[in-house]
Order: sequence, then C-alpha cells, then structure tokens
Amino acid sequence: MTGRAEPLTAPAAALRRRGESGLPRRLARSAAAPDGAHLRTDEVVDWLAQCLRAHRFQVDRIPFAELDGWSFVPGSGNLAHHSGRFFSVEGVGVTVAGGPVPHWEQPIIHQPEVGILGILAKEFDGVLHFLMQAKMEPGNRNLLQLSPTVQATRSNYTKVHKGADVRYLEYFADPRRGRVLADVLQSEHGSWFLRKANRNVLVETDDDVPPHEDFRWLTLGQIGRLLRLDNLVNMDSRTVLAGLPTPAAEDHLARALHTDLELLSWITAQRARHEVRVEGLPLAGVRGWHRTPTAIERPDGRYFRVVAVAVEAGNREVTGWTQPLVEPTGQGVTAFLTRRIGDVPHLLVHARVEAGLLDVLELAPTVQYVPENYAHLDPADRPPFLDEVLTAGPGRTRYEAVHSEEGGRFLNAESRYLVVEADPGSPPEPPEGYLWITPGQLGALARHARYVNVQARTLLACINTGAVQGF
Repeated sequence: MTGRAEPLTAPAAALRRRGESGLPRRLARSAAAPDGAHLRTDEVVDWLAQCLRAHRFQVDRIPFAELDGWSFVPGSGNLAHHSGRFFSVEGVGVTVAGGPVPHWEQPIIHQPEVGILGILAKEFDGVLHFLMQAKMEPGNRNLLQLSPTVQATRSNYTKVHKGADVRYLEYFADPRRGRVLADVLQSEHGSWFLRKANRNVLVETDDDVPPHEDFRWLTLGQIGRLLRLDNLVNMDSRTVLAGLPTPAAEDHLARALHTDLELLSWITAQRARHEVRVEGLPLAGVRGWHRTPTAIERPDGRYFRVVAVAVEAGNREVTGWTQPLVEPTGQGVTAFLTRRIGDVPHLLVHARVEAGLLDVLELAPTVQYVPENYAHLDPADRPPFLDEVLTAGPGRTRYEAVHSEEGGRFLNAESRYLVVEADPGSPPEPPEGYLWITPGQLGALARHARYVNVQARTLLACINTGAVQGF
C-alpha cells in the first residue's frame, strides 16, 4: 500500500461538458421571439379572461372564528393548522446591532417545508417555449395570473388537503425525465417568512406533453412583453425565470466595475459586519401588536396585518378552503437605479438585512420600501434613494409595472417595480451597504442559493426576458 488514491478507471467517453454552452443562445432566441408557435401574445390576456369566466372564484374576509381547520394554539397563541402542516403564524423578536431600529417584534409565517416552483420547457419550431399556467391565488387582487407549470408546497403535492393530483408534477419530482436547465433553492420574502425556501427548477422535455385548457406554451419574448403589464405574471414565475443562464450571466470575460471575486468578498464582508439575532416568540406575546376578531395588527396601522379569508376556486386541486393571509398596509416601491459605467450597464444593489433570511442578508434592489411607513420621518431619516426614485420623471424610467407578491400567503400585496436611471449629478460612490454591479453578475449569483432576494429576482426576470429596455 502506497497510501495514494487509486486512479479512476472510467472511460473517457463517460466525461461530459460541465455546462451546456448553447443554452444561453437558445434562451436569447426565445427572448427575441415576440409570438409563440401556439398563441399570439395579444391573445394571452383574452385567454386569461376566458379562464376566469370558466370557473367560480370568490375570496371573502372572515373572522378568525370561522376558519376551518385553523385555530389559535392554547398558551402560545400561534395560529396553526390542525394537521401540523401547511404553515403557521408565530412571533419573532429581532435584534440588529447598530441598525436604525435596533430591536422589534412581529408576527411571521413559519413554513419549514420546501415547495416546488417548476417551469417545463420544450422546443417548437426551433424556439424554446415555457408551459405557463393560469392559476388562481386568493391573495391576488385580480385572482388569476400566469404561474409556473407547477407551483405547490409539499403539503399540496403530497395531498394533505385530500385534493386532486398536481398536473405535470412528474417532470419535477423526477427531473431525469428531461434536461434540467436551472435548479436552485431560493428564499422568499424575508420580512414575512421565517427562513422559507422553494426549489426553483426549469426542466426541458422532448415528450408530447398532454395539453390542458389552463396551460399554454409561451416564449421568453412573450413573457417579457406580458411583464410590462400590471399584475399578469405572478411572483413564482418571476423568481424561476430569474435563474436562467442568460448570455450576460455566463460571460465571465465581460467588463464590470468590480470583479466577481471582489463582489463575493463584499457580500461576505457585509454579512460578517451585521450582528442579527432572531428569537422565536409566542404570537400571543408579541409586543406592539394586538388581536381583534378579524385581524392581528399594530395600533398605528403600519407595515401589515394578519387576516382570514374563505376561498372558492373552481380549477384548484381543492375547490374551497379557509386560511390566514398577511396583508400589507400599503403598496410597495421596489426599484433598481441604473447607470452606465464605461458604457456598461450597472445596477445599484443593496445588501439588505431581513429578519427571515437564513444568511442575514441578500442582495436587494436599491429601493424596497412602502413609502407610507416612512412618511412621518424627516427627509434626512428617510431610506436612501427612496425620494430619488419617487421623483424620477418618465424620461429616466426604463421600466415600470405593478406586480403582485406571493398570492398564496399575502393579500393584495403589490409593489410598483421600476428601473430608473440614476441622477447624473449624484455621487458615483454609493453609501455603505450599496454596490454597483452588472445585470450579468446579478444573474450569475441568482443561479445559486441565498444571494439575490425575491424582489431583486423579479426585476432580474424582467431584464432576462427583455421587458426592460436598454439591457
């Protein structure tokens, strides 16, 4: 025995390329296709309207006492399902050393299961198409939006609710049925979820996929055009599409203000300098919040409230149920400032701390706030860049649309998403916690877990699909 490892004897034919070099070009071809092989883009809105008329959809607010299968747990006051599955609403106390608000307490959604957000891809006439679903979510203001092929929690697809099977689940439960184009665990809203993650996955198939009236094949270009419309492409679709390996994300020779190694080092340093402690609390003991028969909320009406709804949905796996939802108290403003540095587009990212994130912070848009929550503050104490975004004229706005956040857990949660050219007169050096990076660098990070938050992934999906002009 020499102590040396024996050489592997696998034949050279077993070795494969580490990546599919042609995929970014195929995605670019799909993003350039304004219409699909089966449906024109201008027909999609009519198709969604037909789906809405074809089924009964109804969402009504109810008192907590009318929740079926949900109750406040004696002692803790946590709001939970009798099965112990789905999710619960609990309390947390958050301490951020040196932060503008050093300590606060709040309700938060605890959903430890990992769900599947999966989009199925297939080539038609030489162009990649993506199978999108017309799916009702109770929290969406307009109820029906374009969702991924599969959008299901573990409780859903294991049928804890005793409902129907999730269509096309087999392509994601066993991705060997096709070719995986992207597969990554991603966080959800860190302000409202406690360490929640979903598997974001795209799978390409050559199968003859059985058609269904609630699903349509669309190109990336079609989805990009639809992302310019308000409340049409849902959050789960946007986060999955953010993980696509676009040419910009794959071009490691592209120029940027900071190298990829410098960017990773900056993120690591930001995480190391923030001391954040999140402590679980019984919901009944969360200070600054009170419970009424219909809501858990703050006396000042800020931030959000927890409410209950009864739902009827004719095309869901279960056609009727009740559940709690988190309802924000105002519309958010979420925006990237952009500028060209040496003729290369850059985005100003924010290393944003959120209580529910597993790794302290993730890269967020430049601005991610509900303005009404800060209206009482002096201008000097308002969040950085918020007023610059709010006062930017149409000449500096590259992209603007209102999008719903996750409609399965949040009620009427909408944000005005923007990409705005930075004020030419503003200092080129950003303040602490902000950094100029390219869309390609952000896209490369989005293919890995826990680097890019869900709001930034929405805007990245808009860039990837061509919805934002000039990138």
